[in-house]
Amino acid sequence: MTPRSAGPRFLPRRLLARLLSVTLLALPLAAVAQTPDDLPATPDDDLPVEEIQTFAEVFERIKRAYVEEVDDATLLRNAMRGMLSELDPHSAYLDREEFESLRESTQGEFGGIGIEVGLEDGQLTVITPIDDTPASRAGLQARDRILRIDDTPTERMSLQEAVDLMRGEPGSEVELTILRQGESSPRSLTLTREKIRTESVKSELLEEGYGYLRVSQFQTRTGDQVGEQIRRLERDGPLNGLVLDLRNNPGGVLQAAVAVADAFLEEGLVVYTEGRLPDTEMRFSAGAETAAPEVPLVVLINGGSASAAEIVAGALQDQRRGVVMGTESFGKGSVQQVMPLGNGEGLKLTTALYFTPGGRSIQAQGIEPDVRVVRGRVEVTENGRNLREADLEGHLESREAPRERTELNERLREDYQLGEALNLLKALNVISQRQP
Repeated sequence: MTPRSAGPRFLPRRLLARLLSVTLLALPLAAVAQTPDDLPATPDDDLPVEEIQTFAEVFERIKRAYVEEVDDATLLRNAMRGMLSELDPHSAYLDREEFESLRESTQGEFGGIGIEVGLEDGQLTVITPIDDTPASRAGLQARDRILRIDDTPTERMSLQEAVDLMRGEPGSEVELTILRQGESSPRSLTLTREKIRTESVKSELLEEGYGYLRVSQFQTRTGDQVGEQIRRLERDGPLNGLVLDLRNNPGGVLQAAVAVADAFLEEGLVVYTEGRLPDTEMRFSAGAETAAPEVPLVVLINGGSASAAEIVAGALQDQRRGVVMGTESFGKGSVQQVMPLGNGEGLKLTTALYFTPGGRSIQAQGIEPDVRVVRGRVEVTENGRNLREADLEGHLESREAPRERTELNERLREDYQLGEALNLLKALNVISQRQP
């Protein structure tokens, strides 16, 4: 038999438990002595001796009496996971694979079905499907509850476990059992995994002079891409209005959100954060260079707009730069920092809260739209329009040349909120032209 190493990772089980109990008794003084300079030492910094002893006792009893043998490293890692998961839905212990997964999601390429999930009332819930992915094409919606992933119930499942189950090799299938708000019976959806490559910004002209800018999530280059797409839209002529679509945008990189807001703001505060440590208190302001400083703007949000999307909507709303339209946003206003550990793993820890320029907290509040418009679809007659005077037999002809009728844009026909945003932009443009 190969002898165990004398290193600390191979301590005998009884000795490890004893060290947990005895060594931690000495930690209150050490904890106070090693308190960071930016946090003054207080009596609350003392570690609770009785709870530490209880932890060591639980550890030892599991090792001795649990029905299956569990190694020390697994128990300690599970304890750390539990410690973080009970803080809030966004703090987590990250192993090496989870670190890589986090990197992939911010850089815009990963394998799976293209869905952002969170925990709501302890239940795995869809925050938003990502555009042009299996999840969006299958019709998944924000706030759908995911009850099962294949044959595995999601009750008490961690977010990372859910992500791991939904990701897989491109071409393989995964079955989700979901319960939609307002429905009494679950439904099952089978999705085929793909290599998810997300372009975070897309644009098109809805009509001459009126642009549409879709930001599906905030990645490292999203700010630059927004500027590029605005310049692309302006190649066809000056813009009389622009719709910034942040619906079902789960958020992402904070600096990208600031850059997107900066594309429309010439100055002023975009967002600030507050936390316990001085380095978590930050303020981000717009710079002088602005891609679209004066174009009339409507910002679309809904219940799937979260985090960085709410920062942009809140900044533009508080600065009176645009009209926010749609429904109330998700309300994820907390800041997470990823802290590396010496073993190559890390922590994702909530360290601060976001606030809009006007001092509103986004957390659990969300952004309330200026104009509330629920989701819907424009219904038109078979020939695309209603009966008009010009359709009546024997009508008098106009003395002016007939105006050309344009077909309703297919996107506007399917998207009532977007159609209302375009109508509002046209109204704003008319008002601005009539002003002296």
